[in-house]
Amino acid sequence: MTSKLLCAAFILAALTLSITFSLQPDQQKVLLVSFDGFRWDYLYRVPTPHFHYVMKYGVHVKQVTNIFITKTYPNHYTLVTGLFAENHGIVANDMFDPILNKSFSLDTMNIYDSEFWEEATPIWITNQKAGHTSGAAMWPGTDVKIHESFPTHYMLYNESVSFEERVAKIIEWFTSKEPINLGLLYWEDPDDMGHHLGPDSPLMGPVISDIDNKLGYLIQMLKKANLWNTLNLIITSDHGMTQCSEERVIELDQYLDKEHYLLIDQSPVAAILPKEGKFDEVYEALAHAHPNMTVYKKEEIPERWHYKYNTRVQPIIAVADEGWYILQNKSEGLMLGNHGYDNALAEMHPIFLAHGPAFRKNFTKAAMNATDLYPLLCHLLGIPALPHNGSLSSVQDLLRPTAPRTVTHTQSPPPHHDTYCPVKYQQVFT
Repeated sequence: MTSKLLCAAFILAALTLSITFSLQPDQQKVLLVSFDGFRWDYLYRVPTPHFHYVMKYGVHVKQVTNIFITKTYPNHYTLVTGLFAENHGIVANDMFDPILNKSFSLDTMNIYDSEFWEEATPIWITNQKAGHTSGAAMWPGTDVKIHESFPTHYMLYNESVSFEERVAKIIEWFTSKEPINLGLLYWEDPDDMGHHLGPDSPLMGPVISDIDNKLGYLIQMLKKANLWNTLNLIITSDHGMTQCSEERVIELDQYLDKEHYLLIDQSPVAAILPKEGKFDEVYEALAHAHPNMTVYKKEEIPERWHYKYNTRVQPIIAVADEGWYILQNKSEGLMLGNHGYDNALAEMHPIFLAHGPAFRKNFTKAAMNATDLYPLLCHLLGIPALPHNGSLSSVQDLLRPTAPRTVTHTQSPPPHHDTYCPVKYQQVFT
C-alpha cells in the first residue's frame, strides 16, 4: 500500500471512529424540579416570563394527568417510579398498613419507616446501581433509606432551608470532581400558600410571581455554572389546587358514631377503617349521607383510579366532590385551598416543561400521564427502566431525533453516601 493510500485509510478510519462516537451521546445529565401544588393554569394567571422562556426554548405539555389520590407523597413517588399508587404503595400522605400494623403520617413524621417505601424502587437507586451518582435537595422520600440505599448526596428535609441554598447544593453536586448525573430539587410553594389563601385569591398572584423568580434564579445559576446548555432540566409538579369554603363542609359526626371507626386519612378522600364488626353499620350510615360525597367499598373503587389493589387502601373510602371538605366536625378547621380530588379534574393537573440538549425547542404537546415521566428519565439517563405503568412512546415526540441509544451497564464501586445538614447563609439573589 502506498503512503498516500495508507494515509487515506487512516483518515477514513479516524472519520469512521469519530462518527461512531458522535452517535453515542455524552452522558446525559438530568435535573428534575418540582414546585409543589403548581397548577397548570398558574402559568397564565400572572406574567411568568421565566416559565415562558423555558417553553420558548424547550417543550411544554398542556395537560398532565397525575395519579389518584392527587396528593404530595403519592404523586412524587409516582414521578420517580412510574407506578400508580396501588403499585408503589404510597397511597396517601397518611396511611395504615394492616399487615405491618404500622401507621405513616406527615403529622407524626414516622414517614422514615423504610417498609412503607419498599414496594417500589425509585430512580435514584436504579441510577446508582448502573454506576452513576445522584443528588437530592429535599425531594420527598430521598432522605429515607429505601432498599438499604440513600441517594449519593442528599439533604435532610427542612422546610426552612431557602430555595437558593437548595440550588447551591444541586449546582455543587453537578460540578464536583465526581459529578452527579441525576439531580432532584423540591420546593414547597405554591402549595403552602395555595392551602392558606385558596387558588382563586388575588393574593396568589405574588406567590406565583415569586415561583417564577425562583425559576429565573435557577436558570441564572445553571448558566453561571455552564450547565444550562448541557443539562436536561425538567420542571413539573405533583398536583393542582381547588378553592374550598366553610359553606362546603361534610361533617362525619352528623352521620356516624366516631367510636365505630378510625379516620386514617382525611379530606377530600376520607380513608375509613371500621372497628371490628362495624363495617356494615359504617357503610350504610355513609353510603347516601350527603349528595356531594361518594362512598365506596374498597372492591367498588373505580378501576380508572388504579387505587384498590393495595392493603393500605382502607375498606371504605369517601370521596368529596370538587371544592367540598370532609371533616369529623367543623372544630377541626379547614384550608381555603385543597387537593386530593379526582385526577380527571383539570384543577388537579400539574405542569410539565423541559429544556436541554435532548429536548425539542418551542414544542407544545397536548397531553401526557405523570407515569410517563419515569421511562423518559430512564431513557435520558441511559439506565434500564424497572416495570412501570408509563409509556416512553407517549412522550418520545418531546425529544429531538437522534441516533438510537444503547443502554450500557457498567461495573463500579458503590458510591460514597453523605448527608448534608443545611445551615442558613446569606441569600445572593432576590
